[in-house]
Amino acid sequence: MIFFITSAVVALVASILLVPMASKRKDGTGPSMNAKVKVFIGAFILILMTTMIVVYVTKMDMNWLAFAPAIVVLALLGAIFAMGTERKVKGAIFLVSLLACAYLFAAPLLNANDKFKSAEMKEKVELTPFDETKKPASVPPKFVRNKMKKAFGQVPDASYYELGSLQIQKVAGDYVYVAPVEFTGFFRWMKGDTTPGYFMMSATDSTANPKFIKQEMRYIPSAYLNKNLTRHMRLNHPKMIFYGKPQMEVNDDGKPYYIRSYGKYISARDGFDVKGLIMVDAQSGKIEQYALKDVPKWVDGAIAPEVVSLQNSYYGNYIHGFWNSVMSKKDVKLPSDEGTEANVSPVFDENGDMYYFTDFTSPKKGVDSMLGYSLTNAQTGEATYYTGDLSESYMDSQGALQIIEKKFIEKKWKGQMPILYNFYGEASWLTPVLDANGFLQNYFIVSAANPEISVFATTPQEALKLYKVALTRGGSTVENVADAEEKKVTGKVQRVYKERIGDYTMVNILLDNGQNFIVSTEAEPLAIYIEVADELAITYGDTGEQFLPIKEVELKGLKIKE
Repeated sequence: MIFFITSAVVALVASILLVPMASKRKDGTGPSMNAKVKVFIGAFILILMTTMIVVYVTKMDMNWLAFAPAIVVLALLGAIFAMGTERKVKGAIFLVSLLACAYLFAAPLLNANDKFKSAEMKEKVELTPFDETKKPASVPPKFVRNKMKKAFGQVPDASYYELGSLQIQKVAGDYVYVAPVEFTGFFRWMKGDTTPGYFMMSATDSTANPKFIKQEMRYIPSAYLNKNLTRHMRLNHPKMIFYGKPQMEVNDDGKPYYIRSYGKYISARDGFDVKGLIMVDAQSGKIEQYALKDVPKWVDGAIAPEVVSLQNSYYGNYIHGFWNSVMSKKDVKLPSDEGTEANVSPVFDENGDMYYFTDFTSPKKGVDSMLGYSLTNAQTGEATYYTGDLSESYMDSQGALQIIEKKFIEKKWKGQMPILYNFYGEASWLTPVLDANGFLQNYFIVSAANPEISVFATTPQEALKLYKVALTRGGSTVENVADAEEKKVTGKVQRVYKERIGDYTMVNILLDNGQNFIVSTEAEPLAIYIEVADELAITYGDTGEQFLPIKEVELKGLKIKE
């Protein structure tokens, strides 16, 4: 009904502009008033139908400025056909609408400062150190998508459907990927009407298998006519300004919904400032609207990744206005395009809150140094820009991917989804490594400030253990970056545990004084010989962790050192 009323108002205004209202010319000739009424009614019906078809097909918003170009044409034609005072009035409307169109086209040149203010971020130096007892959501989406496709046989009448867009989120306390089952075409939709459900897979455990969750969904992106999700949203909110694609969110009971960000233009019809979201029940089509502050807690990605990517662009490009962004580029920083969703990557903090990560680099070609990085809260929109240690030169995400490509050049493996973490006080890139077929092979960690310090292993936890040792033997690197005070201790081995990780063995030692230590045979190859009851003299970095990293160890009668 709202859609029809809005279309009718547009058609009425357009008909008034187009159809001459005066009944006679000065010489008394011209069509009668009755004929003009018929023309007016005919024009109204034609424009009403055209407006409804155009808006229905394109799903555009129905704000007045959206029709400014059409008003220019209609007012011009109306002025040509009209006479006397009516021609003057419609001529004036033509000039005003022409100025409105000029304003629309000029808006990007005028509102750059407002865009920057809308995206302004708090600034900090570094992230808080990562808690190594937690598991990062580090399974790459390309790998997950491959596994879901291989599990598609779980779907009833699988030939009707295809896998939809992947979305990471927290469901009932677990970090998971979800992907809806979508229709493959119009005739499949006509016959099926609803899709049978969606897939879910762990985002922290690469060995997990996808599970198909049965939940009938009717209002989805691949449906047609009024059941098409974006059209259903538009018909119920004809004037609302949307940005970004709809995303599926699953509540803690496994019920699927679709959400989409709405907001307002910065000025004219340019720029976007997010204000909230609308939520659609995928089964019933029921729509609810939420301001950002009222979004349900179970919704992780309240703000679309496209919105965050746009805000990052505003913040990086428009610090000194529009012309500076295209000419001198003073203080300009370009957001990376290495993200997994609209050039940003979703990550979770220790509290389970989702953020979008982006690193920023220099606009100069051939430079792979990082100028900083940002984290945007996916539920509130609050963003923080981290400058990093200004005394260090950090490598950006593209540089990390290049190191991985060179490391595995013979195998043709490549990295995906590089995320910057604070591991043991060191800004470090954690990147999953995939083979040419998209299957996960290992996890690669490299220091952003010291690219020569890098490790890889089959799991993030194993890679972290190796990385701790690699930092320890980095000498001044540990003291300056990881802030580990060097200490010495002697004692008898109470317990020893050896674990094979990649090409090396991690040796875990418990001394009789109750302290735990860890060392890799990569750093101390002869540590493989340590046994219970051995007397050791250990030099270690006092990081305050449960397992302290060994820098040097000596066994009575045998010096264990490279």
